[in-house]
Amino acid sequence: MGIPYRRILLKLSGEALMGDLAYGIDPVVVQSIAQEVAEVAAMGVQTAIVVGGGNIFRGVKGAAAGMDRSTADYIGMIATVMNAMTLQDALEQIGVPTRVQTAITMQQVAEPYIRRRAIRHLEKGRVVIFGAGSGNPYFTTDTTAALRAAEIGAEVVFKATRVDGVYDSDPLLNPQAHRFHSLTYNHVLAHNLRVMDSTAIALCKDNDIPILIFNLSVTGNILRAVTGNPIGTIVGGSCEVS
Repeated sequence: MGIPYRRILLKLSGEALMGDLAYGIDPVVVQSIAQEVAEVAAMGVQTAIVVGGGNIFRGVKGAAAGMDRSTADYIGMIATVMNAMTLQDALEQIGVPTRVQTAITMQQVAEPYIRRRAIRHLEKGRVVIFGAGSGNPYFTTDTTAALRAAEIGAEVVFKATRVDGVYDSDPLLNPQAHRFHSLTYNHVLAHNLRVMDSTAIALCKDNDIPILIFNLSVTGNILRAVTGNPIGTIVGGSCEVS
């Protein structure tokens, strides 16, 4: 089994941790994700993770309900730390050394984000989970994933979601919707496709970091993605629209 990547950045949405729940964290889903990450780490792939917080609190919705946008975003950042700590515990329960680093200092529960320390953890075979987004309001965890990937020298961003790729229209509304196998950064930006936000796409484009969007709910898909199996939709500079 070939391993095309030495260092990866896995982006998990907060909603992915809910499973079939309406809110919060499904322990069974978290354990399943942890097991797949453990398999990847055991292959020698240096693994960093950025996790969202939408299963607990979403800043944009808070702002829409009348909250100050910055305050709402900070609350959302704190929610991501809760998810990061939950995933860390699940990984360590099965023997995977894991560190949580946060962009907002929380010394009692996690390390502060320090780029060189994060890279050193990865080099030692530890999984590193980045929490609290970028530490700045108005930026999404998708943008954080692209930023951290560039900072640590990740070779790819894996965006694990609830869908199996990028479509030209909503597949739930249009049975004839076409799933793209590959896309260019420019096509995604020009057509405003909902892959990641435009800032994240631009960061990946500027640093030539490919993005693979795939369905996390299919057991084994993280391992398939890491080993180069053709799943989901790949976005990159050398890709064609197909």
